[in-house]
Amino acid sequence: MASQLLPYEISAPGANLDAYIRAVNAIPVLSAEEERSLGLRLYEDSDVDAARQLVMAHLRFVVFVARSYSGYGLSEADLIQEGNVGLMKAVKRFNPEFQVRLVSFAVHWIKAEMHEFILRNWRIVRLATTKAQRKLFFNLRSAKKRLGWMGNQEVEQVASALGVKPEVVRQMEGRLASQDQCFDLPMKEDEDLIAAPEQYLSYHDDDPAEILERLDSRTDEQNRLRDAFSHLDPRAFDILSQRWLQEPKATLHELAGQYGISAERVRQLEQNALKKLRLGVQTG
Repeated sequence: MASQLLPYEISAPGANLDAYIRAVNAIPVLSAEEERSLGLRLYEDSDVDAARQLVMAHLRFVVFVARSYSGYGLSEADLIQEGNVGLMKAVKRFNPEFQVRLVSFAVHWIKAEMHEFILRNWRIVRLATTKAQRKLFFNLRSAKKRLGWMGNQEVEQVASALGVKPEVVRQMEGRLASQDQCFDLPMKEDEDLIAAPEQYLSYHDDDPAEILERLDSRTDEQNRLRDAFSHLDPRAFDILSQRWLQEPKATLHELAGQYGISAERVRQLEQNALKKLRLGVQTG
């Protein structure tokens, strides 16, 4: 019976990749009838054991797909792990009533997870952010058959095949050819001195702790000032606003005419309001 086909316990590929691959290759391939039976158990009854068997039987296919992305300099074990996540997502969504084999359905989910992993990790700064750029990134990697820069004719051919402008292909090729550089290079006594970016890009005023301290202090001062303003009467608040918070500043005589009081009285109200603000900020 199908439920007895997969008694295996597989360790993660990172522990011992060769042993993992041997183990998944030893798991029997499901026939169409067995796969449909397990799929129905999962789809109709949410059978967790059926889901496990479907996943286990297709782990070998994830390994096969992962090897097609070996040119990115990333760990094959990590690619397999990401592909396994995609496989599990596909199994969860698999409907056997569509009369499609799981491997055909799952390949899109497996590749999608691997693509995301590659784009996150192949460069510290992402090379492709939009959907169109991601498509070009992977297609250009497979279309470029040799090392070195492509000639004009080759660029035209790739651009035509991918349906993009030649300058877009050139731009992506430049991104692919770029190299990451360490911010701080290790110093060795037996090597010539090489200037690392940290030596000519550092700016001591931008210490993260100092930046955070300044931001916290500024935020606290703004909160105290806002609270102090809230304790002023409307006339005092308006006088300070027109005298200190707007351009051009209102004159004492303009405010005197507005409120029907003397300019000296306006000055007194302004000074009293400023004292209240200073006291409120200091004790807030």
